[in-house]
Amino acid sequence: MLKLRASKWVVGALCALGLQTIQADDFIVDDIQVQGLSRISPGTVFNYLPITVGDKVDENRSQEALRALFKTGFFKDVKLDREGDVLVVRVVERESIADITFDGNKAIKTEDLEKGLGEAGFAKGEVYNESKMDKVVQELRRQYYSNGKYGVKIEPVVTPLDDNSLTIHFKISEGEAALIKQINIVGNEAYTDEEILNEFKLTTPTWTSWFSKDDQYSKQKLSGDLEILRSKYQDDGYVDFHVSSTQVSITPDKADVYVTINVSEGERFSISEVKLAGKLIVDEKELFERITTPSGMMFSRKEVTQTTKNITDRLGDEGYAFANVNAIPKLDKAKRTVAITYFVDPGQRVYVRRVSFNGNAKTRDEVMRREMRQLEGGWISTKWVERSKVRLQRLGYFEEVNVETPAVPGTTDQVDINYTVKERPSGNLMLGVGFSQSQGIIFNTNITQDNFLGSGKSLSFAFNNSDINRTFRLGYLNPYWTIDGVSRGFNVGYQETDAGDGNITRFNSKIVSGGVSFGIPITEYNFFTFGANYEATTINTNPFFLDPSVYRFIFLEGNDFNVVRLNTGYAYDTRNSTLFPTEGMLQAIRAEIAVPVGDLNYYKLDYDSRYFFPIGKDYVLLLKGRLGYGDSYGDTFELPFFENFYAGGPRTVRGYEESSLGPQDQFGDSLGGDFLMVGNAEIILPFPFLKDFKSVRVTAFYDVGNVYGAQEDFDVEKLRMSTGLSGIWLSPFGMLSISIAQPFHDQRNDDIQKFQFTFGTTF
Repeated sequence: MLKLRASKWVVGALCALGLQTIQADDFIVDDIQVQGLSRISPGTVFNYLPITVGDKVDENRSQEALRALFKTGFFKDVKLDREGDVLVVRVVERESIADITFDGNKAIKTEDLEKGLGEAGFAKGEVYNESKMDKVVQELRRQYYSNGKYGVKIEPVVTPLDDNSLTIHFKISEGEAALIKQINIVGNEAYTDEEILNEFKLTTPTWTSWFSKDDQYSKQKLSGDLEILRSKYQDDGYVDFHVSSTQVSITPDKADVYVTINVSEGERFSISEVKLAGKLIVDEKELFERITTPSGMMFSRKEVTQTTKNITDRLGDEGYAFANVNAIPKLDKAKRTVAITYFVDPGQRVYVRRVSFNGNAKTRDEVMRREMRQLEGGWISTKWVERSKVRLQRLGYFEEVNVETPAVPGTTDQVDINYTVKERPSGNLMLGVGFSQSQGIIFNTNITQDNFLGSGKSLSFAFNNSDINRTFRLGYLNPYWTIDGVSRGFNVGYQETDAGDGNITRFNSKIVSGGVSFGIPITEYNFFTFGANYEATTINTNPFFLDPSVYRFIFLEGNDFNVVRLNTGYAYDTRNSTLFPTEGMLQAIRAEIAVPVGDLNYYKLDYDSRYFFPIGKDYVLLLKGRLGYGDSYGDTFELPFFENFYAGGPRTVRGYEESSLGPQDQFGDSLGGDFLMVGNAEIILPFPFLKDFKSVRVTAFYDVGNVYGAQEDFDVEKLRMSTGLSGIWLSPFGMLSISIAQPFHDQRNDDIQKFQFTFGTTF
């Protein structure tokens, strides 16, 4: 009733101002004309006007029409006139918003402010309504309050333009953010305040708060912390836990915030029984193997959620992409137990109509399609859809890969699978200069096309020149030489090495090489490789700086060798990316042997192990291990000194000069050894300001390792160790690696190098 009276009062007031309704005798409308429109179409007016041709118009109908047109918010002035039997609607349009600008906003991005205004119906191109301005200013304040900016001042400036439009400029003075002075937890007994607050994102000021901003109050952050608190309790059996209330108070100067959280813990509940119900589809025994909430354990919401996901994923593998699994708890408060029933509703089996690709401007569809494990026409498998996405990521051609499975319109059992990619430059021409502490100045010329003409084939030519190496290399690889994914590659190269400039015993070598390699996928995660290489090696030495062991080898074997090497390898690889993986493992073993048709007979074995374990939400634990062993056979009396293993430096044990560990010659340079052992443990660290940079990785590490000579037994006491921080950046100009390490368990003659970096080379 209040609204109706208000509407009648508004119409009466408008009539008094000259916005007259029709006062003449009632009439039948023969035609309707609209006058005064510039931007708004007549059809829009007719759509809102409650009068049509043929209607009878009286005073009540004209007032109803006025109310309807004013209610649209499009018009400042509306008149209804009669010309004969023609109803004339005369309007004056409101101004449109030509532009919205902001000045002084630093804490909140302009696009975020615009998004908030858009949700309030206030955006560029919309009709301006001054009655909305207070609501708009309040919306902007709300955004700032949610970021702890309680002292914000907002002044809107409206500037009319000549074309019945206007601009709105918001002058913003953000002020200082209110800082959290204290967070109080009331009602907690199971956990101390410190145990709870250590897991909160919000905190009182710390030495890291200047960049993390975790001491600035935010309503969203507090909501997230309350959810963390609920999860902490409910994951530890407190089924009835709830947050009773929260109070947030701010000091009069709007500088300090006090937060009080009242909780009700309730009792701990254990799981008494676990059952499955509904239409199971998959064998019940197999589903029970995926349940992580066995009877007897304390109730955990996290494990309940994980179980529902496990069962849903398993049903998804059978084509039931829209399966629904609900956990239904039944509490016995007297016994403090909970019985859980997982009710399974698989829905319909879903089939794939079409697999399509978007964003691949250069890469051919066939290159992407051959990586697909989910095929068209078959039922959908969530496991194979995700595996197909991972295989696209592992190609290295794309910065980002996303997948969607929209339902096919008009069907209930079909979906399309759409992969959207963002291509990275697959061709690279690099002419530049780099620097490595071990190799000195490096001149690079690299012409590489990893995805030649979008075919997935790789072509490369490289020329590198440093104090240690001068290298020419030409390579070709076809990853799908056969339709089954057998790869074939060729390479030819020339390399000159001055080992004395790299902490290695002094000799010079020239190597001309050529080879062919093949790769065979055995299963989805298992790979087998083999190949052959020919090398013509010439060794030059200075007799005045020649170690006796090197002299002995050259005296017995000569200094000019033709070697034919056969190599083979096996790898088990489940990593989700080859560049910067975050989960999965790599187990690889490689063997090579110089066969008797050449001048030297020897073999080498190399084992590489890498595990990536996500721990928590933002951290990844990386465990790496490498073992290498080599020896001679037949007429060659020992492993050639130029085939020895080396340790120390960014690739093995950081904090020690590159290749400096292990046996040394009489001049203090490294001889290397025939046995290598290296282990690395790293925590991949999250940094909020780096989360959008997918080509950057920062880790905290612990390294251990060494090499041992042919006459040495393995001795744990000889292992060298270090710990520190490292960073890797895949820049447009090459790979940049930096590490700061503190060596320990080192010996008196070790060459320590705490700060190490390389730039312009790959590793």
